[in-house]
Amino acid sequence: MPTYVHLVRHAQGFHNLCAENHALPDPDLTPLGKEQCAQLAKTFPYQAQLTHLVASPLRRTIYTCLLSFEPALRAQDSSLAKRAVIALPEVQEVSPLPCDTGSDPAVLAAEFGQDGQAVVDLSLVGPGWNDKTTADSPFAPVMERLEARARRARRWLRALGREYEAAHPGRDAHVAVVTHGGFLHFLTQDWDGMNPDAGTGWANTEWRSYEFVEEEDSEGEARLRETEASWRRRRGSATALTETEQMEMRCAVEGHLRQEWGNGEDKTQA
Repeated sequence: MPTYVHLVRHAQGFHNLCAENHALPDPDLTPLGKEQCAQLAKTFPYQAQLTHLVASPLRRTIYTCLLSFEPALRAQDSSLAKRAVIALPEVQEVSPLPCDTGSDPAVLAAEFGQDGQAVVDLSLVGPGWNDKTTADSPFAPVMERLEARARRARRWLRALGREYEAAHPGRDAHVAVVTHGGFLHFLTQDWDGMNPDAGTGWANTEWRSYEFVEEEDSEGEARLRETEASWRRRRGSATALTETEQMEMRCAVEGHLRQEWGNGEDKTQA
C-alpha cells in the first residue's frame, strides 16, 4: 500500500508581514494566519484518513498543524495512529534568521507540554536542533547539508509509513507534514515556481499531496512524486519543469544561498 504525504506550508506568521519582522525570534501566527488555518481545517479533504501529523518544531508550524488538523485530532473515529503532532527538526526552515530559528527545547516543552497527555511529541527535539550558525551544524544553510537533511526527512517519513502499513495491512498511511516554504523545495526536490528572492513558490497553507517513488535508489533518496490528482487540482494541464530546468533552478538557489549567507558550499568538507 502507498504512503501518502500531504505537505503544507505554514500559515502567515508575523515575520511574513515585513522584512523588519525577520528579526523576530520564532514568531507566532498572525490573526490572518489563524483564519487560514480555520479555512484549511474546513477544506482539507483527507482529515478522516490522516494517520500521522508531523510539524517543524518552530512555533508557527506547530500551531498551523494543531489548528488546521484539529478535526482529525479530536475525532473519536480518527485514523491517527497517535493523537499527537510529532515535531521533526529535519523539516525546519532553511535560513539562520531569528524568525527561522526555533526555540530551545525547554521553552517548547513549557509551551506545548511534555506529559502523557501532550498534544505535541517533542521527543525528537534535542539540544542543538536550532543551531544554524556553528560551522559543523547539520542545520546550517549549506546546500549539501540542506539536501542531506531533506533526504533524512524523506527516509524518516517513508519508514513511518511502512511501519504503519505493516501494523495495519490493507490500509494506506496518510501523513500530513507542516513545514516551511523554502525547505519544501528541498524536501520535494522540485524547484518549479521557486522565487529565490521570496524564498519559495508555495503560498501560506498551500498543500500538495505526494507518494514515494516505488523504485529503490542506490543513493537512498526516498524520492517523492506529486500525485496526479494533486497536480491536476493546482496546475491543470500545465507541463512540469524538465530535468534541465530543475537543475538550473537548483543552481540559482545555490547561488542565492552563497550570496545571502556566504556558505552555499560546504567548505568544512575540504
